[in-house]
Amino acid sequence: MYSESDIDGAVAAGAISPDAAAALRRHVASAHAAPAVDEEHFRLLTGFNDIFVSIAIALLLAALGQIGFRVTHALGGGLVAAAAWMLALYFTARRRMALPSILLLLAFVGGVAGALIGGIETIFPHIDGRAGGFAAAGVGLISAAAAYLHWRRFMVPITVAAGAAALVAVAAGLLMAAVPDIKQGIWPLVLLCGIAVFALAMRWDMSDTRRETRRADVAFWLHLAAAPMIAHPVFHMLGVFNGQANGEIGAGVAAIVLVLYLLFAGIALAIDRRALLVSSLVYVLYALYALFRSAGAVELGAAFTAFVIGSALLTLSAFWQPMRSMIVGWLSQPLRLKLPPVHQPA
Repeated sequence: MYSESDIDGAVAAGAISPDAAAALRRHVASAHAAPAVDEEHFRLLTGFNDIFVSIAIALLLAALGQIGFRVTHALGGGLVAAAAWMLALYFTARRRMALPSILLLLAFVGGVAGALIGGIETIFPHIDGRAGGFAAAGVGLISAAAAYLHWRRFMVPITVAAGAAALVAVAAGLLMAAVPDIKQGIWPLVLLCGIAVFALAMRWDMSDTRRETRRADVAFWLHLAAAPMIAHPVFHMLGVFNGQANGEIGAGVAAIVLVLYLLFAGIALAIDRRALLVSSLVYVLYALYALFRSAGAVELGAAFTAFVIGSALLTLSAFWQPMRSMIVGWLSQPLRLKLPPVHQPA
């Protein structure tokens, strides 16, 4: 129920002593047979009331958005953003409710972006090409500024990831403005942006390798944002989902996908984050399914694929610590010191 940042906040407030906090972490690590750093904790729910409040917030914001939308598109987004900020003053700043805070942050940034897009559509109903690219960059830049403002006031960990995603939209908009006819060329830029967001996530991670403060929570959301920006462009450029007949992508491409997934697994083990594995899972499932089909297992291809990947992921989860110890052991000493400590089983 409580995250590492909650414990750290309790220590800062004097509610518990640092020794008591350390003892609590050791007890949890012992009970789970894994250190807290390996569990990749993040707080999503403080209780069922989070779900109750989130449903109410979603209904209210949807109603306000629809009412405003009937007048102008910009008004709908503006009402959602304003309501999300006002609600955050209570549910985030005072109640510190996890899921409602995440929902309100996304609603605020999305509402600001929606209001801007609605205003642009009203003033320039047929905007496209280079002007459309500049408009998209402007929307992304102002949305990033809104995320920064929200961070300064409420410091919800997901906010930094939302701002980073908005800045990626700025880069994509500027590229579209510079090269209006670009289509597939957008994927290398998304990949570069994903790597940049990943580097930012690692910077937050390396500032708290034991993952005992809010910085680790921020890094978690940044990794979650960076993973699809890395995985999807890579596999898209390989042509995994380019409409091959009967799900056949060729043994060569399928083998490359599997090798890349193993590479992602190695990176995930080294940095002790699982986002890359989850984001690229659909591609390795598709690749393995294609291999089984090409080998003649047409009717049971899906079953064999699910069995192999499910077994592999369960094995990876069960032996995460020994495998991570092996991967980290291959790295240089200076790099190891910047990564979360390796747990040595008793």
